[in-house]
Amino acid sequence: MDSFVIAGKSYSSRLLVGTGKYKDFTQTRAAIEASGAEIVTVAIRRTNIGQNANEPNLLDSVPPSKYTLLPNTAGCYTVDDAVRTLRLARELLDGHKLVKLEVLGDPRTLFPNMVETLKAAEILVKEGFDVMVYTSDDPIAAKQLEEIGCVAVMPLASLIGSGMGILNPWNLQIIIDNAKVPVLVDAGVGTASDATIALELGCDGVLMNTAIAAAKNPVLMASAMRKAVEAGREAYLAGRMVKKIYTASPSSPVEGVIATSTQQH
Repeated sequence: MDSFVIAGKSYSSRLLVGTGKYKDFTQTRAAIEASGAEIVTVAIRRTNIGQNANEPNLLDSVPPSKYTLLPNTAGCYTVDDAVRTLRLARELLDGHKLVKLEVLGDPRTLFPNMVETLKAAEILVKEGFDVMVYTSDDPIAAKQLEEIGCVAVMPLASLIGSGMGILNPWNLQIIIDNAKVPVLVDAGVGTASDATIALELGCDGVLMNTAIAAAKNPVLMASAMRKAVEAGREAYLAGRMVKKIYTASPSSPVEGVIATSTQQH
């Protein structure tokens, strides 16, 4: 597959995965390996990456030498919480700059608070972070985040953990068409076809966690998602046929077909 670039680094996999909701770190590692993902996002508030010395460390199962870690601010509802969390991540990961910002609006829907997200993004970009940002599917907000200096915008397909798929492809298409930075669907993917649709629309990638971790067989679903993303990207590059409402077109060409005896009379 063709590669894509985030914050100056090239990646061959367009599938980004999370590390939460698995039964243990062994299953986490197996699923990530099956997904083929190179960028792995980690919730700093919920996962031990060294801040708790007496607990199992995720980095033993998902080593930074093999994966690009993407610390995120899951569970943060204010600018201060989000900025503080990513500053901690930078310390724990020896000056790591690539981060995922999300500032949530309410605990029931986990919809982003865009006013707080924009404020936090501005602070983090000024502090030298490479910010990938979770956003609503509002094209204006997405453009504002790009103009602030975020390295990727990540609109939701539907609510986090809902598995509802892409509910508003039209807004998503506007964001893609107007962006000069990578656009990745973040949140709402439920199954492989959702991931394929995102890539067919022209998204540069897709980030998911629950769709894999909450599947009955997470490792097998991770493998399915890997293939789905590859198929969607190839279909996008190939360019689909034009849709023709009420116009039949035979699969086999009819020009030059030998006439039957009936047609000759």
